[in-house]
Amino acid sequence: MSHFIQLHLLTPYAASNLNRDDTGRPKTMHFGGAERLRISSQSLKRAFRQSDVFAGRLPGALGKRSIDFMGTLIKTLVAKGLAETDAIARAEAVIAHDSLGKAKKGQAKTEQLVHLGPDEMATIAALADRLAVTDTLDDKGMLVLKDKPRAADIAMFGRMLADNSGFNVDAAVQVAHAFTTHRATVEDDFYTAVDDIKNADTEADRGAGFLGVQEYGAGLFYLYICINADLLLDNLAGDKALARDALAALITAATTVSPSGKQNAFASRAKACYVLEELGEETPRSLASAFQNPVGATGETDYFAASIGRLDKLREGFRRAYGEHFAAHVLRIDDGQSETLADLVAAAQAVYGA
Repeated sequence: MSHFIQLHLLTPYAASNLNRDDTGRPKTMHFGGAERLRISSQSLKRAFRQSDVFAGRLPGALGKRSIDFMGTLIKTLVAKGLAETDAIARAEAVIAHDSLGKAKKGQAKTEQLVHLGPDEMATIAALADRLAVTDTLDDKGMLVLKDKPRAADIAMFGRMLADNSGFNVDAAVQVAHAFTTHRATVEDDFYTAVDDIKNADTEADRGAGFLGVQEYGAGLFYLYICINADLLLDNLAGDKALARDALAALITAATTVSPSGKQNAFASRAKACYVLEELGEETPRSLASAFQNPVGATGETDYFAASIGRLDKLREGFRRAYGEHFAAHVLRIDDGQSETLADLVAAAQAVYGA
């Protein structure tokens, strides 16, 4: 049975538009008959991957996702003296050998994004040295992809290669869409931009230089994250030190990093005010159903306390019904006796032993 680490977070955001749809409107969902604000799992995972937390805690162990690896290889080969046509042909051979997508004709790019680990990118760089002097590398010499790349973000969030599924990586971390525990309304912010040079005394120059509307929302968001600690370690080829660092980076980012959407307009940066960490080998489960009936619908005025109460009540219900015995650790900012972020990280890392 796998060891699971489950995180349940409550994070408040005042006026914000952290994750918007194609019209610029904050993403929403309907749950329990009520509209809620939503932050997609894709937005959250990208915020984690691109954060200073990941960069600082996982140096040299983060991958890159791009359509430009082919273009980079071509530029390197040209810089080493190859004609551009030869460089393109040899780069296309590398792309085709590992099925790293389909090359876009005449654009030095692939049609699909490819996520490579730092060791795989180093292999491409080494290939450039050899391809600069020969176009006849054997199959082993052309191989870029690895079964278990040394990339913590790929180990956590997985990768899919549509044209070469043998090198897919199953995600060890599942991130749910965050949503408000209560009914939420998207509101309009009418704004103006004023021309600083206009002569305000001239009748014709009265008025704003620009008028616009942007939409925003506010609320207390519930986020659920499930980590398969055994799969994470396996994805990292048994490197316990890196697996521990990955857990520390993920838990820290999940509690302290906000998506970047519209930050300059709203400065909507927040840290989790409540974190429940559960550890055990039993079947994991979200506690999202605690908010099927939106908080506030039955008269609650303190949404934070009411949301925590809902989580506690549902946890107890699951415990009675299914006999769950998860080890629990709680961070709560309004309780001076609660555990700290460092305590939660240490408890998670302990699944790998000393």
